[in-house]
Amino acid sequence: MEFKKYQHIERLETDDTEGIEIGICYIFPKIDGTNSTLWWNNGIQAGSRSRHLTLNDDNHGFLAWAEKQARFRKFFKKYPNLRLYGEWLIPHTLRTYEDTAWQKYYIFDVFENFYISYEIYREYLDEFGIEYIPPICRIKNPTKEKLIKQLEKNVYLIKDGHGVGEGIVIKNYEYRNKFGRQNWAKIVKNDFKSEHSKFQVTDVAEKLTPEQKIISKYVTDMFVEKEFAKIKAEHGWNSKKIPMLFGLLYHTLIKEESWNFIKELKNPTIDFQRLNQLMIAEIKRIKPELF
Repeated sequence: MEFKKYQHIERLETDDTEGIEIGICYIFPKIDGTNSTLWWNNGIQAGSRSRHLTLNDDNHGFLAWAEKQARFRKFFKKYPNLRLYGEWLIPHTLRTYEDTAWQKYYIFDVFENFYISYEIYREYLDEFGIEYIPPICRIKNPTKEKLIKQLEKNVYLIKDGHGVGEGIVIKNYEYRNKFGRQNWAKIVKNDFKSEHSKFQVTDVAEKLTPEQKIISKYVTDMFVEKEFAKIKAEHGWNSKKIPMLFGLLYHTLIKEESWNFIKELKNPTIDFQRLNQLMIAEIKRIKPELF
């Protein structure tokens, strides 16, 4: 394998991350080190964010350190096709990490042909005692407000009483953006420069939004199957009909049920774009064989 640059993580609500919050999202603490890569190619290979490293052109001693770690050789002997991405923690902008945290490597992604989910790669890494960044929590369909609240929970590696970390990274392993890429999103504290355990992932109980309540009650298996059968009977079915299915279901939901859900929810404020996104996600859950 050759050097492969790690993807750029875009801020939430850009074209590259639109809709990433629809589904199961893992919220990870963002730490402020130097982006570093390890892989195997006739020996341990290492990279920085932008280049393949050598001992004569190292990145703050990362390659020299990695070559001395027997656990990486054992890991790559068993998993030679995997690539590790992480942060080599050296003094950077944020200086409030625990004294014992420095000069260590914290994995945040494992890649083969795609980014492997946390629940899978943590078992690979635990087997060899390799450090990784644990998620703060796992949330289904989080609102932006709920995500922002997670910023205050990023105390990973931070000294007690020294504030919180740089920000959070949002990962939805099923997500592909409109360009077909498996991207992540981030939220960074604007004032983190001046504010100075590995556990099972915690599920955050999200108070249902009006949009979620509507989807839960009205976008049922029967509702989806009925409209799908209608399209199939009248037009036949192939993958080119997927936009038609989405449009018909959304139109039927609004036309036939809007009076009911407005009355039931007592004139709620509804984000119709988010309602449509949630509906599409629910259709994919109900009829996965179509996608």
